[in-house]
Amino acid sequence: MKIIFPLLAVLLGVALTGCDTFDRRARQKAAVFEALAPEQREKLRRGEIELGNTPDMVYIALGAPNERREKATPSGQEMTWVYNTYFQQYEGEFHAGYRRYVVFDPRSRRYIVYHEPVYTDVYSEHEEENIRIKFRDNRVIEIEQPKRSAS
Repeated sequence: MKIIFPLLAVLLGVALTGCDTFDRRARQKAAVFEALAPEQREKLRRGEIELGNTPDMVYIALGAPNERREKATPSGQEMTWVYNTYFQQYEGEFHAGYRRYVVFDPRSRRYIVYHEPVYTDVYSEHEEENIRIKFRDNRVIEIEQPKRSAS
């Protein structure tokens, strides 16, 4: 009985968190998705977007953006969605201090205090812009991706 409650709590947490999968997004926007031609549906399934797509189509293909920006221009309202990639990079070890421990020595019948260095791994957080999509009149007018060099 003691094991069942924590297990149920974990399963419930996983179920409520859920994954932002393509199928889930397609179900959320079912009216839009079902109205598309089969070749358009397949492109969205592969995560491909193109000029002229609507915000709903981009959402189905890529999910919710990390950042949304709106801009008023002479030609009307523009909306920009930015998708980022987040990662950590290992930077090495850092000397965090010393750990003290005490050991009883049976020969001398005394306690001996030892100090040993403590190190911790250091990671730096990074954010890279992956794709930027600009909309005007609820249609994609610009798709911008950084060109990465092969390394």
